[in-house]
Amino acid sequence: MRLVFMGTPEIAVPALSALIEDGHEITCVYSQPPRPSGRGHRVTPSPVHQFSEERGIPVLTPENFKSPEAVSTFADFKADLAVVMAYGLILPKAVLQAPRLGCINIHVSLLPRWRGAAPIQRAIMAGDDETGVTIMQMDEGLDTGPILRQDRVSIGSETTAESLHDELAQVGAKAVCSALADLQSGKINPVTQSEEGMTYAAKITRDEGLLDWHLTAIDVERRMRALNPWPGTWFERDGERIRILSAEVVDGNGAAGTVLDQSAVIACGAGAIRPLVMQRPGKSATDAEAFLRGYDLPVGTVLESPQTGGQ
Repeated sequence: MRLVFMGTPEIAVPALSALIEDGHEITCVYSQPPRPSGRGHRVTPSPVHQFSEERGIPVLTPENFKSPEAVSTFADFKADLAVVMAYGLILPKAVLQAPRLGCINIHVSLLPRWRGAAPIQRAIMAGDDETGVTIMQMDEGLDTGPILRQDRVSIGSETTAESLHDELAQVGAKAVCSALADLQSGKINPVTQSEEGMTYAAKITRDEGLLDWHLTAIDVERRMRALNPWPGTWFERDGERIRILSAEVVDGNGAAGTVLDQSAVIACGAGAIRPLVMQRPGKSATDAEAFLRGYDLPVGTVLESPQTGGQ
């Protein structure tokens, strides 16, 4: 098929690569404009942009599709289909209808659960035992279009946002290739989404990484996995941000945020957590036992929580 691909972050690269390997013609790639990134704030093209340029595929990076020129440029590619994954721009009706078969989206949740920007992190935070990939026909709503295909993925007790991101990227790549084959052979029967069971995955903010000890230990540990690697999770003490990269739920009682023993078991709203990997600013992450040999965290210390009492 003659395709336009629209994506920006690393998670979309495997899908683009798979479409190329499947023999589809990628006439153009759309990606978000290069942004400052890294410690030096160098203006850097997105992962999808870099991948496309390395393979000689033309890349366009419009700020939006508000101008008639941007819409007509897109339409001029005369694509059979546009494939969208984590692009980051709202597509107007004129763009959605320009390709012969419209636009399809690779969304990393089992729609209608977790529409929106952060379905991976929110699924882990909520304690979902599964998520997956939905291939959907795009309409003018936010992840509301008819479902073409769904593939399920389990969420385990050690699943982090990073590990789930990588798994879903590969599942999405395989799923979209299968969906395109079924579209070409007429085997697809779109299913209208139900509003029942719909949830919204709000964008992750950096402030969510500040640990709220008033939450249950189960919720605190889920948050650690959901926000790994970005923005990470931490508590603040003596002007330092002490990161806890992983932890386990254990028995323990005390006022929320209280250090209960010499292994830094910390009381939560219900139960407690034992840090497993910790990190000081500017230092390497290390196992908690080694960390505590160089960082004094006395029993009875009460760690602060956000003023809001949690989210």
